[in-house]
Amino acid sequence: MTDSFSIRRAAIADLDALVALESVIFASDAWPEQLWRSELESPHTFYLLATRPDAPAEVVGYAGLLSLPGGLDGDVQTIGLADEARGYGLGRELMRLLHLEAERRGVREMFLDVRVDNPVAQSLYRSFGYEEIGIRKGYYQPDNVDALVMRAAL
Repeated sequence: MTDSFSIRRAAIADLDALVALESVIFASDAWPEQLWRSELESPHTFYLLATRPDAPAEVVGYAGLLSLPGGLDGDVQTIGLADEARGYGLGRELMRLLHLEAERRGVREMFLDVRVDNPVAQSLYRSFGYEEIGIRKGYYQPDNVDALVMRAAL
């Protein structure tokens, strides 16, 4: 039911909405505004955001890609969905679009970190061919939660 949402490239004008949603989704380890600003302003990143067609100013999801020019690898920087946007396939669609952009940029391998206590996200990533390649102990702070490092070939 991803037709219930509109997806577009994020812009610096979306900064406040992204920061607000991030603080709801990832309360204890949300990215600060300055990090979001640098991500949105970087020529090496690509961020998408999702809204409902009837409320285009209300961000309900986002996802980001980092890839350096000429590099063969890319990173899923973040992906997040508001509670009311879960269960519609929106996370899957955001991942699909990130992968398309990565391929357009010449990326051959994608990497990401995911909390070990987030089996829903892990399942989504595995459905895209991601495999666990390592663990980062205590990566997510201040919760001191380990991260699974995952990789997928495009």
